[in-house]
Amino acid sequence: MTQKITPAHPLEKRVMLAGFEEPNSWTLDVFEKKLGGYVSARKAVTMNPDDIIALVKDSGLRGLGGAGFPAGMKWSFIPKNSAKPVYLVVNADEGEPGTFKDRQLMEHLPHRLIEGMIAAASAVNAKIGYIYVRGELRLAIKRLEAAVEEAYKAGYLGKNIFGSGRDLDITVHPGAGAYICGEETGLIESLEGDRGQPRLKPPFPAVSGVFGGPTVVNNVETLSSVPGIINNGAQWYMALGGGTVRNGGTKLLCVSGDVQRPGFYEIPVGTKLSVLLNDICGGPLPGRKFKACYPGGSSSPLLKAEEFEVGLDFDSLAAAKSMAGSGAVIVMDDRRSIPEMAMRTARFYAHESCGQCVPCREGTRWVYSMTKRLCKGQGALSDIDKLIDACANMQGRTICVLADACAMPLESMLKKFRPEFEAIARPDSEVEAIVPKVSGQMAALMETIRARQANR
Repeated sequence: MTQKITPAHPLEKRVMLAGFEEPNSWTLDVFEKKLGGYVSARKAVTMNPDDIIALVKDSGLRGLGGAGFPAGMKWSFIPKNSAKPVYLVVNADEGEPGTFKDRQLMEHLPHRLIEGMIAAASAVNAKIGYIYVRGELRLAIKRLEAAVEEAYKAGYLGKNIFGSGRDLDITVHPGAGAYICGEETGLIESLEGDRGQPRLKPPFPAVSGVFGGPTVVNNVETLSSVPGIINNGAQWYMALGGGTVRNGGTKLLCVSGDVQRPGFYEIPVGTKLSVLLNDICGGPLPGRKFKACYPGGSSSPLLKAEEFEVGLDFDSLAAAKSMAGSGAVIVMDDRRSIPEMAMRTARFYAHESCGQCVPCREGTRWVYSMTKRLCKGQGALSDIDKLIDACANMQGRTICVLADACAMPLESMLKKFRPEFEAIARPDSEVEAIVPKVSGQMAALMETIRARQANR
């Protein structure tokens, strides 16, 4: 399979993607001879585990899968001298709509991920690692498996890696194809062979994760950042981005939708969304204007075009009442219907809910039903406030954040683009004659939810 390789844009800063354009970049020979591969791994296996953790902490590396939790701090939670085996798990279940950045790393630079795993395993004294890959990513799985095999043959995996006395075995595990398996405890359940349903926390994976052992779960992008930090130091990494411990380094973003140059880009953390869309991606399509975008995947609250001056870092996006999320920037121009986007978003999460928690199982289904009814011209004006009320009752009340992932973007659409919803809604008196049963069921459900919340 061939793929057109896009040269780096002048405003990009390729660190994780360094060497991406090299022919056969996924092979060990090219990775070592042309890209300086496994230099950091050789260094990491000789370092004191606490020194690795301290270095990653000082760099400010945060979880780049969406949560933004400091990676070094997560590693520090693993108990010292655990009586149970310690596991390192890579979350490569890239299932957020519009997200395709980790796929590029796995397909073109799998050895960089393995090198990052060696450093992380050395930091937490893990001897077993798993790469849990979305099952549909067949090329990524093929190249990861080939890279792991090459690393074993070279003595970089298995017993006594690099002659250091450390052991590390890595298994590539195809996932079950469910969005919920991107949640770390749902992933662990699936990895163990059970149904992919999130677990109650505590205990957290650092205490009891895979097969009951202490477990670190990091995503592909996070671990692919580690070799650069080991080689060049914490200050180097911070200086790549905003120059602070909270907003340093680079971020991979995948841009899709109504822009002239969609694709994936690696930019300094803190680069403005407007710079990404206008300068790097070429602006809106001819004759169109930007209307809105998801800045961090379909679970992130929408930003209007006038809010595009925000920095693409965790803190700036949080201040703008959105989030960095999965790094998927999905762009909409002035042709797009926001109510239709709301309906499509709700449909996805209603389909992907594991059904374990009532506010998620019922809430996602009802908000999809109501947005669909609005888009068909059968919704009532009062449905808009009911939708906002339902979104509020779905957030923060479930084991995982899938309900929040549905409610947050919908709530932002309903509030920021309310006139579009009102324009397609009908007076309540007209709708009551069409769907009295549905309206009554919804009212009863909302009363039940309010009563349960009041009794907690």
